[in-house]
Amino acid sequence: IAKGSIEIVSNVHLIHVDTKVGASEATLLQMLGVKPFHYGLVVENIYDNGSVFAPEILDITDEQLIGKFKSAVANVAAVSLEIGYCTQASVPHSLINGFKKVLAVAVETDITFPLAEGIKAYIADPSAFAAAAGPVAAAVEETAAPAKKEESEEEESDDDMGFSLFD
Repeated sequence: IAKGSIEIVSNVHLIHVDTKVGASEATLLQMLGVKPFHYGLVVENIYDNGSVFAPEILDITDEQLIGKFKSAVANVAAVSLEIGYCTQASVPHSLINGFKKVLAVAVETDITFPLAEGIKAYIADPSAFAAAAGPVAAAVEETAAPAKKEESEEEESDDDMGFSLFD
């Protein structure tokens, strides 16, 4: 202290983390205008409905919150679509489903529009698009042929019963 003010001539570490600040240190820090004090709670355990949890359970990242939010929005969209109630989450799905229905009508009839022409061309001549698929398409066709035979055998056995699970 010189001439009524405090001069700092060298670095001095006054207080350390988790140590009690004495009266003289507090007075000195107050005269310097330094307020390094931090008040708060240190959570040691969490008690909820008879269960005790570690405080690490509260360490939730932004990615986890975003993931949960996306999951909730998907659930809202699914429920809204199922009950036929329009929400902001279900509108894009409703539009796509409507487009699919319009496209199905266009494929079955002579009605055409620019977006349906590509699908109609594919249905008219699928071999024209086989070059784009490459050798993968041939492998898929070979594995699909035996599966169709097995499905037809299963369908015959279901027809013998005379009733269906979903009728």
